[in-house]
Amino acid sequence: MLLLSIAISALAIGLISLALIIALKNKQANEVNAVSQQLKDSSEQTHILRSEISELRTGLLSIGKRVLEVEQQNQDLVQQQAAQKYDDPDAKIYSRAVKMVELGADLDEVIRECELPRAEAELLFSLHKQKGA
Repeated sequence: MLLLSIAISALAIGLISLALIIALKNKQANEVNAVSQQLKDSSEQTHILRSEISELRTGLLSIGKRVLEVEQQNQDLVQQQAAQKYDDPDAKIYSRAVKMVELGADLDEVIRECELPRAEAELLFSLHKQKGA
């Protein structure tokens, strides 16, 4: 009878051990599945983020090209303005007259050299005096 109770105890311990092993295996399988799902979710999120980064990069390149075009247009306009300034014969006369006034020429000399009316020459002189004061 002792032998039978030892056998039953051993069988009970074996069954309990087997149940614990199965429970641990199930728990481990659930954890593996959860980690696998997290990995899948992370992979999908990484793919989405890479797509968004690619779109942003494309947009930035487009904006950069547009900025360069606008800068070039601005530079062209500045050059055109400068060219128009020097192409205008009246502007040359007035620039020369202002330069003469700055260098100390008198009123009659400015009128004679630049062929300006007296009133315009006097105006240049008064404006130059206001700037200097």
